[in-house]
Amino acid sequence: MRKPNRRSNSPSKKRSPARSNKPFNDSRPSQGKGSFRSKPNRNSRRPKSGGGGRFKKQTLDPNTLINKSLTQTEQKAVVTRTFASLPLHPKLQARLQKKNFVNTTEIQDKTIEMILEGENIMGVANTGTGKTGAFLIPIIERLLYNRKNNKSIVLVPTRELAQQVEAEFKSLTKGLQLYSHCLIGGTNINKDVTKLRREAQIIIGTPGRVNDMLNRRALKLMDTAVLVLDEFDTMLDMGFQKEVLRIVDQMQHRQQTILFSATQSEKQNSIIQSLMPQYEKVRVSQGESNTDNIYQDIIRVDSTEEKNEILHELLQRKQYSKVLIFLDTKRQVTRLFRQLKKKDFRVDEIHGDKSQNYRSKAIQNFKSGKIQIMVATDVASRGIDIDNISLVVNYHIPGSRESYVHRIGRTGRAGKEGHAITFVQKGPA
Repeated sequence: MRKPNRRSNSPSKKRSPARSNKPFNDSRPSQGKGSFRSKPNRNSRRPKSGGGGRFKKQTLDPNTLINKSLTQTEQKAVVTRTFASLPLHPKLQARLQKKNFVNTTEIQDKTIEMILEGENIMGVANTGTGKTGAFLIPIIERLLYNRKNNKSIVLVPTRELAQQVEAEFKSLTKGLQLYSHCLIGGTNINKDVTKLRREAQIIIGTPGRVNDMLNRRALKLMDTAVLVLDEFDTMLDMGFQKEVLRIVDQMQHRQQTILFSATQSEKQNSIIQSLMPQYEKVRVSQGESNTDNIYQDIIRVDSTEEKNEILHELLQRKQYSKVLIFLDTKRQVTRLFRQLKKKDFRVDEIHGDKSQNYRSKAIQNFKSGKIQIMVATDVASRGIDIDNISLVVNYHIPGSRESYVHRIGRTGRAGKEGHAITFVQKGPA
C-alpha cells in the first residue's frame, strides 16, 4: 500500500509506526486537541446564516483572471488506490460499492488513513475533488466501531453546503443505523430544538444556527471528539471566526481537528495554529488558482448598459445551457434577476434573504434544467454542487482571489472543460 507524501508542521511531533491493515481500533482519536479557549463576546454581531462570510474589498488585477490555454489533456493522471484496498468496515465497503465508488481521488488517497489514525489535518484541494468523502468516510468508519467516543461536528459556511454534506452522509450510511442532524438558518428553530432530543452521531451545520442551539442548551458538545471545518478559509475569515471559536470552546473533549478547503490564506495561519498546534498539511492544489481546464477571460465594458447587452447575447448561445451569475450584493442580484426575467430568460435567484425552502427549490430547478440561469451572491460559490454548469459569469470583479477561485470552481468539475467570464467596467456600476 502506497504511503502518501506528507509534510509535518510540527517538528516535535513523533511519527506513528507503520500502518497495519487492521481496522482502526474503537478508542477515541489519539492526537491531542488544540489549547485555544475563547471567551464569548455577547455584544458581537454574527453574520446572517448562509451569508458566506465577508471578505475585505481588494482590487484584483483583471489580467490574472485570464486563462485561454487549457491544458486538460496534458495533465498527468494521478494513480490512486481502490476503496476495496482500504482497511474499511465491510458494511461501509458495501455502501461504497453501492454508490459505485471505485477509486479514491488524490485528496482522499492522501488523507483517509491519516484521519483514521486520529491526526489533525489541513487539506487543500480544488473544488469537485472529493473533499467531502475524504472526511466523511473515515468518520463513518470510526463510528461503526465506537459511536460513543467518535461523535463529530461538521461546520460549513452556507446552508446549501450543509444540506449537501448531510445528503452525502445519509447516502453513505443508509442501513447502518448512524444518524445526523442538520442545523441551518432559515428553518424552524423550534423544530431543531425538538430533533436534537434524538441522539445523533454527527452534527452538520452553519455556525449561526449551531450557536443558537448551544445558547438554548438544546445542543451539548462536551462529548464531541471530532471537529471538521469544511471550506475553512471562509469559516475562519472575519465573518465567522468568533462564531467558530465559540463552538470550539464548548468542545471540552475535542481530540481531532480536520480542515478542508479549495483555498488557503496566510493571514489565517495564527488561528489555524491555535486550533491545532500539531497538524499535517496535505496540499493537492496550490490554494491559489483553480484547475487549468477552465477557460477564463475578461470582457471590458464602458457602462452597465453595454455589460447587459453583452450578457444577454451570451445567455442566448446554445452552448451555455446552464449559467451561474455572481454579483456582490443581494440588491444587485434581485435587480439583475428582474431584468433577465423581463427578457423571458428562464432564471431564478438565491441569496441570504431568501427562505431556505425558496433556495432549495431554486437549486433543484437549476439542477433539473427547469431554469437556465441562476443569479446569486457568494452564498452559491460554496454551496452549489451541480454537474455541467457551462458558464460562470462574474458580473463584477470579485472582492478577493479566494472568492474568485470558489466562484469559477462551480464549472469545469470532475475534469470537464468549463468557462468563466469576468466583466471589467470602467464607468460606475
